[in-house]
Order: sequence, then structure tokens, then C-alpha cells
Amino acid sequence: MGGTDKGLQELNGLPMVNQVIARFAPQVGELLINANQNAARYAEFGYRVIPDAVAGFAGPLAGLHAALSAASHPLVATVPCDSPFLPADLVARLHAALCRENAECAVARTREGAHPVFCLCRREVLPGLADYLARGERRFGQWYKTLRSVEVDFDDEAAAFENINTREDIERLSVSGGG
Repeated sequence: MGGTDKGLQELNGLPMVNQVIARFAPQVGELLINANQNAARYAEFGYRVIPDAVAGFAGPLAGLHAALSAASHPLVATVPCDSPFLPADLVARLHAALCRENAECAVARTREGAHPVFCLCRREVLPGLADYLARGERRFGQWYKTLRSVEVDFDDEAAAFENINTREDIERLSVSGGG
């Protein structure tokens, strides 16, 4: 979106991050916002804002690294700020699969493939993630496959994983109401 902060872009009159918070907060015991810019603006939403601890922009894995480092709970779920229609039962379904499979990480999947930024991880994966990032690796999809991971079927809510990347996406989803 031309270098703008996607989470603060408005969809249906509200910043996307506001809509993500509304769906995600009821599913978790602690909500953290990972932001490397506009921290004061994000803090206005009433949750702790944490920046990446990894130097340079390392992408979503750096956000997960920051959350795993800062969280007070043994499990950390992540969602991106540009997917405001996430499932209301995302964490519950990921948690059920994580426990059933004794996995370290549970990742959402639809017919289109895995959506690794929608995941639930055990905090004990932090040292391995830190090593992965220290080697210069940045691919989320490659990283979670190094773990005992499980992919969780969300074909029944595939539209919920649509992310908003352009102003045209905002216009289209404002009209249709999205997932």
C-alpha cells in the first residue's frame, strides 16, 4: 500500500487492526501488538506494543520472535493486521490440534495452502527461532516445517484468511463485507 502502515488503514470506517483486535482478543488471555512504527498510535488500542528485537525488518517471524519473548503465557498465537475477517474460533481449533498431535506449532490451512502467519506456537520454540533468524532466514513457511507442526483445516472459513494488500482490496471488501 505504498509504504503505509496497513494495520492503520481503514476498512468500513475502522482501522484494520481494530477489527483484528475485536475478533482476536476474545480468543486469547493476553494480546500483544507487534509494531515497528506508529507505536504510540497502536498503544491507543489499549494493548502492549512490542517492537521486533531482531535488527532490520525481518518480517512476520521477527514479530513472532518478539511475541514469544514478551508473552507471559506458554502458548502464543499470531495473526496479521491485514486479515480482519479471521475466524472467531481460530485459536480454539489450533489449540485442539496442537494438543491432539503434541505439536510445537499449529498452522491454519485452506485449499489454497498453509497460512503460517495464523499459528499457535509453544514458547519453547523460541531458541530455535532465534537461531533461524540469526542465520538470516526469514521464511515462515520453511521455519514451521522444522518443528513438530500440524496444519489445521479451515476450508469452511477460507475467505477469513484473505489479506488486504491494496486500496482496491479495501474498496472491494468494504462493499462485500469480506469473510
